[in-house]
Amino acid sequence: MPGDALRAGARLRKDAARLARDPVPYVKAMPLPSNILEWHYLLRGPEDSPYAGGFYHGKLIFPSDYPFKPPSIYIITPNGRFKPNTRLCLSISDFHPDTWNPTWSVSTILTGLLSFMLESTPTYGSIVTTDEAKQKLARRSILYNLQSAVVRDLFPEEYEEMKKLTMQQRSIPNAVMSYTLFACCFVMFIYIARYVLQNSA
Repeated sequence: MPGDALRAGARLRKDAARLARDPVPYVKAMPLPSNILEWHYLLRGPEDSPYAGGFYHGKLIFPSDYPFKPPSIYIITPNGRFKPNTRLCLSISDFHPDTWNPTWSVSTILTGLLSFMLESTPTYGSIVTTDEAKQKLARRSILYNLQSAVVRDLFPEEYEEMKKLTMQQRSIPNAVMSYTLFACCFVMFIYIARYVLQNSA
């Protein structure tokens, strides 16, 4: 109903203002400019977790009767915890309207999502992977997200940060190769100099 959508929009704008005043650690979220009912989030992997160094893009689809009903929750970036682009079965998602509390906000949802990501409880949409696999996906997540126009437009600061991290990662092999080449040339120079000195004596 149009009236419900208006109320949902008003509530989501309040949630956005609250989120701006009191950000959720490790997670940033913004609605699409064209649709207040579709939010996108960017979760930064906590330092003491297998997701450290990774960035994870996902979305929240709110119903027109929010906050009386919960949103659908998706994660888009491959992460090793949840299937990408799959509606997640969480106590804060539309899979469980019976456990939803209308006083909860976008901040509550993001905090709960981070908590679910850091644990290993199986649920619909979850997958089982090793910490090593999660770490590998964390390293790959930056390049994956740089292909997203939504990430670029909604999270420009983080997008630029990811671009810089990618450039740094690419420069490391070149630096190692340059150092290795220099070391080889230096050793060869020492060997040749020693050979010349021995034969000229």
